[in-house]
Amino acid sequence: MPPQTRRMPFPKVVIERDTDSEQSSSEEEEEEEEEPAVLVESENEEKADEAKKKGKAPITISLKKVCKVCKKPGHEAGFKGATYIDCPMKPCFLCKMPGHTTVTCPHRVATEYGVIPATHKNTRNALEYAFERQIRPRIPPIKPAYVIPDQVSCAVIRYHSRRVTCLEFHPTNNNILLSGDKKGQLGVWDFRKVYEKVVYGNVHSCILNNMKFSPASDGTVYAASSDGTVSCTDVETGIALSLMNLNPDGWQGPSTWRMLYGMDINAEKGAVLVADNFGFLYLVDTRSNNRTGKPILIHKKGSKVVGLHCNPVQPDLLLSCGNDHFARIWDIRRIEDGSSIYDLAHSRVVNSAYFSPVSGSKILTTSQDNRLCIWDSIFGNMDSPSREIVHSHDFNRYLTPFRAEWDPKDPSESLAVIGRYISENYNGAALHPIDFIDISTGQLVAEIMDPNITTITPVNKLHPRDDVLASGSSRSLFIWRPKEKSEPVEQMDVGKIFVCDRDDKKRRKRKFGGESDDSDDDKSIPKGKGFKSQKKSQSKSSLSIKVRR
Repeated sequence: MPPQTRRMPFPKVVIERDTDSEQSSSEEEEEEEEEPAVLVESENEEKADEAKKKGKAPITISLKKVCKVCKKPGHEAGFKGATYIDCPMKPCFLCKMPGHTTVTCPHRVATEYGVIPATHKNTRNALEYAFERQIRPRIPPIKPAYVIPDQVSCAVIRYHSRRVTCLEFHPTNNNILLSGDKKGQLGVWDFRKVYEKVVYGNVHSCILNNMKFSPASDGTVYAASSDGTVSCTDVETGIALSLMNLNPDGWQGPSTWRMLYGMDINAEKGAVLVADNFGFLYLVDTRSNNRTGKPILIHKKGSKVVGLHCNPVQPDLLLSCGNDHFARIWDIRRIEDGSSIYDLAHSRVVNSAYFSPVSGSKILTTSQDNRLCIWDSIFGNMDSPSREIVHSHDFNRYLTPFRAEWDPKDPSESLAVIGRYISENYNGAALHPIDFIDISTGQLVAEIMDPNITTITPVNKLHPRDDVLASGSSRSLFIWRPKEKSEPVEQMDVGKIFVCDRDDKKRRKRKFGGESDDSDDDKSIPKGKGFKSQKKSQSKSSLSIKVRR
């Protein structure tokens, strides 16, 4: 005999609907639906009263539209197809001003909106006049036409095991591209042959934040990492030499762990300049490969110094930027705490700051308030920027920070490249383009995208000699060329795009007898007592692990 269960009455279900979202086909139907709506509400109230009398609370299911951002009904925020619609109750996501949304933002319609173009006026500053007299012969009087690399020529997919953090072209070999990633690996890729690539996994233990080639040797590259070390690596062999280690005792907690971010090389002094996450600057002598002097506080104590750049004409001038919302200009010959020449204030974190590549008299900064700030002359009024360009790049969580960089081949010093965070609807697909901006007027010169690149592209580097753009998007690398210099998309050879598949990872895993360097899962990090002994044996057996792809 089946067991008998006690019958319990199920509580009443009350469904609340959003009448604004239900649009009828005609006014007559709307009028007809109004009366039943009143009846339904009265019936629901009666059922709720009956449930309260019986001691059972009704279950209410709401079908009303509720915004995920402000939690208020009547509107929604998020993607509709390939278009993102932000909350109308919040300030504009792009320009941070209230009164409109990102879709209708005037800065999105035209990047030059509100930008005052650069003026061509004679200066009365004697220092600037002398500086211009030395540099002016190098700059042509007529502004040349821009050459935009707007088509993917070749690519290597899933090249790194973590996201790409920095790119650098070889100083003499036009086809060699170096890349660093979040895991601390250094990649060397010959993009002319596509398949010739190598990844050195022994250079750093975590994020490789910056790298520069040695001015004395084109086969040597210096790198700064979040593990607190500065390395000198031979590009051919992959053998790395540690020049400075700020964490010799290992991990002692976040309050003492030092990470290196900004880096540049002063060729005249033969010094590598690096800065850490506590606001200090360090100098490393490239001749003795040792640290010289004491650390110098150049930004607010406890704030990251994320960028360093020496002036290309006068290397004694140093430009730094950090998380204290400032970019600062220093004279290396008499640098000390509080001795900055200029303090360039920003409203939020400054991701990057660079001198112009030809004259060194202009400054371009990228900050997290969606602004590109330009100073036309370091000898003029530095209290406020010459112009501000509104651009979408204020997101860096799980992403490498966006940095606007000059085109080193542009003699007019007016073209800059930067990736865009806000996606655009291109034939039904949400793509994140790469923008080329004329910083003298604020106009958008070109926006390039590829339907196969659906991820965000925050890392971009223009070639110093060729019309080539290298992009790092997630773990992949892409090479862009002008359309007339590259093959048509329909006729492009499949071999121009190389995919690092999982079979290669499994083969490498069996070959080296350990975890694969390509896995994007943090669970692959070995833990336990045997890890230290295993790490020691590996370091004794080989100086360098060269992973060929």
